[in-house]
Order: sequence, then structure tokens, then C-alpha cells
Amino acid sequence: MTPRYRERVLGTDLSYPRSSLLPVTASPHTRRARPEVLDLLAAAVGAVPDGAERPGQQSMAKAITAAVEQEEHLLVQAGTGTGKSLAYLVPSLLVDGPVVISTATLALQSQLVDHDLPRLADAVEPVLGKRPTFAVLKGRHHYLCLARLEGTSADEPDDGLFDLGEAKPTKWLGEAGRLGKHVERLREWAQETETGDRDELDPGVDDSAWKLVSMPARECVGAQRCPYGAECFAEASRTRAREADIVVTNHSLLAVDMLTGRQIIPPHELLVVDEAHELADRVSSASQAELTPETLERAARRCRAYVDDDVADRLMEAGDLLTVALAEVPAGRIVGELPTVLAEALTLLDAGGRKAVEAIGEVRADDADPVRKTQARTILGDLVKTAQRMVANAEHDVIWIERDERGRRAVVIAPLSVAGTLSSHLFSDRTVVATSATLALGGQFETVARSLGLPVNADRPPSARTPAEQARETVVRADEARDTAGLAWSSLDVGSPFDYAKQGILYVAAHLPRPASSGLTEPAANEMVELVQALGGRTLGLFSSRKAAERAAEVLRLRTPGITILVQGEEALPILVRKFRQDRNSCLLGVMSLWQGVDVPGDACQLVIIDRLPFPRPDEPLSAARSDAVQTAGGSGFAAVSVPIAAVRLAQGVGRLIRSRGDKGVVAVLDSRLEHATSYGPFLRKSLPPFWYTTKPEVVRGALRRLAES
Repeated sequence: MTPRYRERVLGTDLSYPRSSLLPVTASPHTRRARPEVLDLLAAAVGAVPDGAERPGQQSMAKAITAAVEQEEHLLVQAGTGTGKSLAYLVPSLLVDGPVVISTATLALQSQLVDHDLPRLADAVEPVLGKRPTFAVLKGRHHYLCLARLEGTSADEPDDGLFDLGEAKPTKWLGEAGRLGKHVERLREWAQETETGDRDELDPGVDDSAWKLVSMPARECVGAQRCPYGAECFAEASRTRAREADIVVTNHSLLAVDMLTGRQIIPPHELLVVDEAHELADRVSSASQAELTPETLERAARRCRAYVDDDVADRLMEAGDLLTVALAEVPAGRIVGELPTVLAEALTLLDAGGRKAVEAIGEVRADDADPVRKTQARTILGDLVKTAQRMVANAEHDVIWIERDERGRRAVVIAPLSVAGTLSSHLFSDRTVVATSATLALGGQFETVARSLGLPVNADRPPSARTPAEQARETVVRADEARDTAGLAWSSLDVGSPFDYAKQGILYVAAHLPRPASSGLTEPAANEMVELVQALGGRTLGLFSSRKAAERAAEVLRLRTPGITILVQGEEALPILVRKFRQDRNSCLLGVMSLWQGVDVPGDACQLVIIDRLPFPRPDEPLSAARSDAVQTAGGSGFAAVSVPIAAVRLAQGVGRLIRSRGDKGVVAVLDSRLEHATSYGPFLRKSLPPFWYTTKPEVVRGALRRLAES
């Protein structure tokens, strides 16, 4: 440990400027009456460049204020352009107690902390009589760990290096040299950084290097036992969060917080969940666990310093048997009993892991290396729990064999549903506001509400409910949801300031044959070419598979030689998006990550092409298991599971077109089922913005030609 670490943390040079860390309390002489939410919102909007009053934003802010006062949960659909960030940030300033904002991505988290909140604090300070404070809270692994840094040698990196490719030992020397340089650079950065936040390291380092100097939460010994506890960057971030008026976090950490007894995020009065349609998936991911032979091998290596060789050898044997099992059992969901060889590997792991944990014993303050000992014990404990959970093979869990593009195999387990978990842990002891541009699927909030564990149509008898509603209850019951009758909630759709019917066209190519495969059919390719030629580029192509995107690129490059075709994967995505914005004669083609990750306002994007309705793949383990559960209960798995998933994805993709008041263009869906499927077509269309709708290709091509001329 260097003296500067202690000087920085224990001295007067604390991480953040005190003006943005500590509350500023108004003196008795300047104390004023509590402002109204709309007055506060007006001050905030006035500080935004070209800011203007928006009725939807005002309605949302008032509804959140009322929900807090009435201690009632609230679902708000806020379309693109509403300004929902200010609509939930402003009423948060009037809450008596801390407020937590959870976002779907670290990028949105950074947008709030680096741009929206500083500007908001400046704008409302004269109205509030004090400056609001805020802090960002991320998982421990986002922060530099001084204990790991001091224990990592540039010449002999941590055994996490072997994660890079056990099948290619010849990479060792090259990787070690590269990682050694990164470690030395990180040591220098540790002398300078005020926060230890990886996002502030510029230029950054890759995941393999960062893993050497960061600490997963499960492996942390805690500030009291760690020799660097007083200087810990992660602990400092939690301290800032406890002192702030607004804490900004992300769905992944929120999920972990719920699953570990609400011990991470400070107690608070109001929780705002932005992009709430993604929360259930994040909780499901946090509840997921996997086993690989490489994981067992690393665990055996780590524990050898604390156990006899025969104990470590039993873990190695379990890893070898798991390798055999993963080679014999085909990829995909395991239905029914576990294959014998897999069950034997898991049983051997359970017994060997428990023996190793017992041999390691408790971690004591006087241990020579409490950090590494805690890591070894924690990793083994997690492996044992996962093995036991898999052996139990409970009805509320789904198990599958997964293989990635590099041939790496794993056995994975995840809950069938997390609605019960959310019902029990999300809504207790706080008011929850869930918001997104895509919450009212099919024009109603019930589908999303049920996925979040909220009661739906509790006053209606089962006979009066739709098959989809009855089927959805089956999946929720599989998660052992508690009684939700006491969870009062309301909903609000504030619309969008955009005039979708005048700004955009939704065109469904109803004359095309039903798509038959994951690739791009010849008729659909011809339709795509005609649309792109009519506009002359400016097209975002959203495809259901990489195969379809690559086929589309091949066809367009052959038949539209004057247009630049950009394809996801050929360059880094930010570079591709920048080129797409700058070149009006270009098309950007990609797969699912483009459906909700691209924001290109203006005339650079005036045509969005969607090749097929984004239903989940039939072999996707979780959705298939949920569909089967619904079918077993007598409902329609397709209607209860696949259609809502497609509705969210389709709405996100369609939302790429109109990003500002001046935008105009066309969304073209090359899947005729959106028009002809009477069972789910209307539901999907009601989930979309109210564009002018047509199925006539000549009308759309004419509109695109007029856009090109203008």
C-alpha cells in the first residue's frame, strides 16, 4: 500500500467536490415554502437548451407526486420525446428521504449523472433553497480493488488469466506481457483516480486486465477484514450514496440487491425504474447460475493452498466428469430427469465442494492472506449451491446445456419466472414508479404488470379472464408468488409529443409470403431493394438473425451500387452509427442490439426495415419452458409468452424512426403476419405508435421518393 492511498482517503482530499457531495441546508432566514412540482419542472425545463413545456411530461410529474403521497405504485408509459427523465427527476426532489433511480444500462446511468442531474441541480437550487445532491452506485466489480491490485504481480498474473483460452496455452507469454503492462498502468492510475470507477479510466483496458484488479461482491472479505478497507473505492461509493438525495444505479445491481436482502442500495422512499420493460429479464439473469469444467478447475487450483491434495483432486475429478457430460448431452433444454452422467458429475461436485469448504474453515483476521482465502471459500460455496440446485431439478427452475460460438459448453439453471420474486422484494417498504416507452402492450398495462409481480384483474373471476391472462398466472404461480392483493397500483399513458400519424407511415408488406426460415427470403429481399432504391439510402435494417442481415447486405451491395452498406460486426458499433449519421447515402444493417440501441434523429434515418416479427426462438430455453408451463395448464404458450416478447421488441425497433418533432419516414415490416394474423396481429399493432397505416407498396414507394426529393 502506498502512503498516497491513505492520504487521499483519510486526509482532506475526498473524492468528489463537496458542493456535489454534501447537502446544502438553507438557513432559517432563507427557508421557504415547499415549491409545487410544476414550478420546479418549469425551472428545470428552462435550463434545457431549446426546452419547452410538454403536457405529457407535466402529467407524469404530477402523477408521480400523487403516487408518493398516496403510497401507491405507478406504471407510466412515456413515449419518445416526452422528456421522462426530467418528469421523474423533478418530483424526486420533493420526496422526504432518499430516492433511487434505476436504469437499464450504464450508458443511461452515465447520462443522468454526467449531464441531466448537474444541470438540474443548477436550475432548481434557487427554487428549492438548497442544492440537491446525487451519487452513482455500481457493482463492486466496476471499482478498482486495492487489495487485488497489491496482490497481483505483473510477472505472475492471477489465475484468472487462464479464462482467456485454456485450449491455447501458447497465448500465455503474449497475454502475460500485455496484461503486465496493463497492470502497471492501473497501478499508476490508482495513484491519481478519485473514484476508482472503471468508466473514468481513459483509455480503458479489456475485461481480462480489469478482472485482475477488481473484486466481485461475493468474493469481497468486507471493509472490516480487508487491510485496504479504509481506502476502498467501492465502500466510498456506498458512503456517497448514503449521503445523497438521489442515487442512480442500474437494473443489474437492483436485482442483486433484491436477491441478497436489500443490503446494497441505501434505504429509500421512492424507487424509479426507467426502461422497466427490461427489469424482469435482468432479475432472471441475476438469478441464473452456470457450471463449466474451467470453473471447477480454477476452484481446485485456488483451494490447493488451504486443503489437502486429495480434496482438491476430487474437485478436478468432478470437472473431468462434467467435461464428459457436456460432451455427451446435446445443447438445449433438459426436460425431465437429469442425464445420468450429468447427475453424477453434479453429485461429485456437491460432495467434493462441501469437503473443501469444510477444510478451508472460517476466514480469521489473522490469516496470512484473508482476501484469497475468502475468494476460494466463496467460489466453492457458490459451486456447491449451484450443484445442489441443479440436482434438485425443481419445477420452478429451468436447466439447459449451452454452447457458444467458440465451442465452450456450460450447464445453466434459471428460474421459470421471477414475478413472485419481484412481488415479494421490489415493492415492499417503498413506492415504485416503473416507466418506459413500451409498457402498454396491446394498449393495456396488464401484461407488463403481471411480469413485475403486480396483481391484475384480481376482482374478475377466472372465467371472465382471457386465455392469455389465465396462462400468465400459471407461470407466476410457478415462482410461488405471494398474495399480491395489498399491492395497490395505477397506470398512466402520457403519450408522446410527436404527431405519429403525420410524421410516419407503418407499412406492412401484406402481399409477401409468410416467412419460413431465419434467413431473408427472395421476395422479402426484392421488397427491401425497391424501398431502399426509392429513398436512396438513409435506411436502418433490423433483422431477426445474423444470417438474414448478411444476406440483406449481399443483395443491397449487388443491386444498389451507389449506396454505402454498413453491417454490424464489420466495425465497432459506435463507428458504424457515426458513419450512418454522416452519410445520407448509407444503410446500417444489424441484429437485436440495434433494435433499441440506436438514436439517429433527423433525415439520416428515414426508413426502418424489419424483416420479420421478433418472436423468441423456439429453442430458447427459458421462453420454451414458460410456454410449456402455460400449455400444460391449458392455455396458449404462444399467446402468453411469445407474443408479449415480440410486442416489446417490435415496439423498440419501430421506435428507432421518429426521434424528434421534425423527423419523417417509414417503418416497413416485411412480415405479412402483422396484417393477416387475426389472433395476435391487432395486439402487436396496438403496441406500436399510432402511425398512418398501409399495406400498399406503391403508396409507400411514392412517399419515399418524395422524401428523397425533399
